[in-house]
Amino acid sequence: MIQIATYSDIGGRLRNEDTVRCVQRGRDRLCLIVADGLGGHGGGERASSEAADTICGLWRGGADRAELTELIQAADRRVRSLQTPMCAMKTTAVVLALEPGRAVWAHAGDSRLYHFQDGTLDFQTRDHSAAQIGVMLGQIERDQIRHHPDRNRVLRALGQDTELMVETAQRDLSPGRHAFLLCSDGFWEYVLEDEMAADLRAAADPEDWLARMRQRLAERVPADNDNNTAAAVWVDGQA
Repeated sequence: MIQIATYSDIGGRLRNEDTVRCVQRGRDRLCLIVADGLGGHGGGERASSEAADTICGLWRGGADRAELTELIQAADRRVRSLQTPMCAMKTTAVVLALEPGRAVWAHAGDSRLYHFQDGTLDFQTRDHSAAQIGVMLGQIERDQIRHHPDRNRVLRALGQDTELMVETAQRDLSPGRHAFLLCSDGFWEYVLEDEMAADLRAAADPEDWLARMRQRLAERVPADNDNNTAAAVWVDGQA
């Protein structure tokens, strides 16, 4: 059975341009999205909400990489249909789909997904950002993304002018506890990966896991901190 907890916080901003949505089919099928509207383009709140609603509304109940790509591209078309000369709204998106025995995810932008197995980090998505390019070129270390001057220069987003390339991955849900964390940059900038894992191992359930990480965030953010949003999912792989 899938356990899930989510939250979204306005932070120190006037509007919350993050969105989290979830739809379930029965006890063991789920589609979950976190989207972060890009405020500098205007309409970020609507862009993230429309993208999330489109993806959840079109999801057919499976965990398939091609389908998730199509869902994000459909959301991209929806966002672009809402743009005007005065409002070039854009949003990131990270999506997780679960079905019995399999997890599939897809993303565009710098909202992240982390996968932990039995309390240990197994995978994290790669940001589509200028700072991530610096990591790939060997100019900075991955941990330096959090404080890099280009960390907010997103290179892929729903609503961009060019064709959207969606990155996907999957895991078979082998025996053991699988935990997934989806979050916007306002969250992961303040919570380190080893802290995520430590809080996971100490947590009683996904809600407790989020609460422990949010306490770390609250102790570190400035008064004008960004919106921050996260979703936690636990599922047990069967032998």
